Amino acid sequence: MNNDFVYFSSKNQKINITAFGIENLEKKPCIVFVHGFKGFKDWGFWPFLGNYFAEKGFFVISFNFSHNGVGDNLTEFTQLDKFAMNTFSLELEELSEIINAYFNGFFGRTENKNLFLIGHSRGGAISILSTRNCERISGCVLLASVAKLDRYSERQKEEWRKKGVFQTINTRTKQVMSLNVTLLEDIEKNGNSSLNIETAIKSFKKPLLIIHGKEDLAVPVSEAELLYSRANKPNCEFHIIEATGHTFNASHPFSGTNDKLNKVILLTESFLTKHIN
Repeated sequence: MNNDFVYFSSKNQKINITAFGIENLEKKPCIVFVHGFKGFKDWGFWPFLGNYFAEKGFFVISFNFSHNGVGDNLTEFTQLDKFAMNTFSLELEELSEIINAYFNGFFGRTENKNLFLIGHSRGGAISILSTRNCERISGCVLLASVAKLDRYSERQKEEWRKKGVFQTINTRTKQVMSLNVTLLEDIEKNGNSSLNIETAIKSFKKPLLIIHGKEDLAVPVSEAELLYSRANKPNCEFHIIEATGHTFNASHPFSGTNDKLNKVILLTESFLTKHIN
């Protein structure tokens, strides 16, 4: 059974949440989905994965970051002003609050101590960065994850500072989506500390699964290889999925699963099951 929740953060930001498998809440392990840049909880494969893992006995939390640009209609980017003001540090804060809310009974009473993060693309980076400040995270799954948050050339940064915004096109919706200079300032201020993925993954001692499509054009497979090279090998599994890209042949609206996505799901399920305490 699925339930929708609304959580207000410590900064009074509205976060829309869908919880899958509410019947599993009290005793079963928890998974938190972490969407990426220009992503949202109702995009493509997320609801499918939520139902799948709920049926397998997990309690699943899927949520929208408050500044991901998607409002109460849940499937369209209608809050581009908020999207422009988003920062990586804000997403880290909100993910931490969602995790704490789970353990503090926001969704209902639970006796479970196992909580796993599954992050896609930039959500993978936010997931691994979150492990630095949260001992309660039992393990992480990084799907097509970025290995760095500073993805801009010096020329782009110069123009960004001059104009005050950096503009990107959403290839699906054709919308021009702006990012305020506050995002760049966040990278420059915290890139060597709270936003340093290299130190986060090196210090993560718990189970880690990295899955990446070999033909990923958005985030090259070389970034997955870099993540793996920095990870603690006894705790890490790394799989490259041949002949697939950034979303493992899934699209939005979701038109059904496929053999590539199925492989991702089975690898993830095996990993999670193996590491439940």
